[in-house]
Amino acid sequence: MRKFFLLILLLLNLESFSSYLLIPMDNSQTNHLKSYGIAFLSIENEVKVDWLLNYKGGSFLIKHYPEIEKECIVRGVSYLIIADAQSTEILRSISSPSVNQDVVRLEKIPKIAIYSPKNKQPWDDAVTMALTYAEIPYDIIYDEEVLSGVLPLYDWLHLHHEDFTGQYGKFYATFKNATWYKEQKILYEQLAIKLGFNKVSKEKLAVSLKIKEFIMGGGFLFAMCSATDSYDIALASQNTDICAHMFDGDPIESGAQNKLDFSKTLAFKDFTLVTNPNQYEFSSIDATSTRKIKAEIDFFTLFDFSAKWDPVPTMLCQNHTMVIKGFMGQTTSFKNQFIKSNVLIMGQTKSTDEARYIHGKLGNGTWTFYGGHDPEDYQHRVGDPKTDLSLHPNSPGYRLILNNVLFPAAKKKKQKT
Repeated sequence: MRKFFLLILLLLNLESFSSYLLIPMDNSQTNHLKSYGIAFLSIENEVKVDWLLNYKGGSFLIKHYPEIEKECIVRGVSYLIIADAQSTEILRSISSPSVNQDVVRLEKIPKIAIYSPKNKQPWDDAVTMALTYAEIPYDIIYDEEVLSGVLPLYDWLHLHHEDFTGQYGKFYATFKNATWYKEQKILYEQLAIKLGFNKVSKEKLAVSLKIKEFIMGGGFLFAMCSATDSYDIALASQNTDICAHMFDGDPIESGAQNKLDFSKTLAFKDFTLVTNPNQYEFSSIDATSTRKIKAEIDFFTLFDFSAKWDPVPTMLCQNHTMVIKGFMGQTTSFKNQFIKSNVLIMGQTKSTDEARYIHGKLGNGTWTFYGGHDPEDYQHRVGDPKTDLSLHPNSPGYRLILNNVLFPAAKKKKQKT
C-alpha cells in the first residue's frame, strides 16, 4: 500500500512539473515559416497545439516532448521551455476580456491539395514553395482528379497560378511563339478532349464548378494571382463565350459583357471584361496596370480584428507586423469598387483604394484570395528563378499563406450572438 501511494505521489509530482514548448512568433523568432511545420508535425503526432492569437505574433504552445524539441533545433525554430504554471498564467492572461487575444486549439490535420498541372511551367508557385520549405505534406491534383470527384477527400485546396477562362493566361501577344506556350496549349486541348469537352474553356468551367461544390460542402479554398479573378470570371461567364478565336477557334460571343452573371461569383461584381486578346489582363478587377505607386513605398496593411469575436480573420492575419511589403503578379490586387459587399477585406493599400487579401464564406466552407505572385519577389517574371525561402525565413507575406494552411486545423467555436 505504501508503495502504491509513493507511486501516486510520484505521478502527481511529475504532472506538476510538466512543461510546454512556447514557440514565439514575434520578432524574436528565427524562422517563422518552419514554425508552422513544427505545429503541423505536432498535430500529426496527436500532440495538442494551442494557437495563441495576437500573443507574441500568434505564438504556438505545445506540450513538451523531446522529439518535438529536437525538431525545433534541427529546423532552426526558436522556442522556450516553460513550466506548467507559466503556461497556465499565459492562458489566464489571454482569457482576460480586456486584451485582444484568444486561444484556438489545433486538433485536426488538414489534408492538403495543390491544384497544379503535371507538366513543368515557366513560373513557380508561392504556396508550393512555402509548404515545401515548412515541411508540410501535400498532394498535387489537376483537372482529371478534380472531375473524377476527389475533392471531398481534402480539407484545403490551393489554386496554382491558373487561368480558368480558357485563354491560356492571356500570354498570347508576348509568348505565342514560345515553345512552352505552344506545348501547353496542345496539352490543355488534348486533356479537354480526353475529358469529353470540345473546348478548354468548357473543361475549365466544369473544374471551376466542382471547386465551388467543394467549398459549399465545407472545403477551404486558397488562391493567389490570376487564379483569383480568372476563377470568378469563369463562373460569371458560364453561359457565354468570352474567348477570342486564337484561344478556342471561334470569336467572342456577341454581347458577352452584358451576359455575365455576377450572382455566380465568389468575390467580385460589376467588372468589365478585357476582350482584347493581345492585352495581358482579364478584366477591370485587377489594379496592376492602373496603380500608380513606386516599389519602394508599395505596402499593404492588415486589419486588426477582435480575436475573441472574429477568430477566423484574426487567425488568417497573424503576423509579427501589420504592414506587409507589396508584390506584383498578373493579378496584383483587387479594386475595391468591384468587390462584393459581403466580402471581408483583410489587407489593403489604402492610398490606391485596392484590396490585397480578402476572405468570404460559401455554404459550409470558406475561400481566401491573395493578390500577387511571390511575396519575396516584387515583380516576378515568366522564366525568373524561384525564390529561395531559406533567405526569407521570417517573411510576413509568406506567413499569410501558412496561416491559411493551419486554419482548417482549428477547433470550431460556436458562433457568438
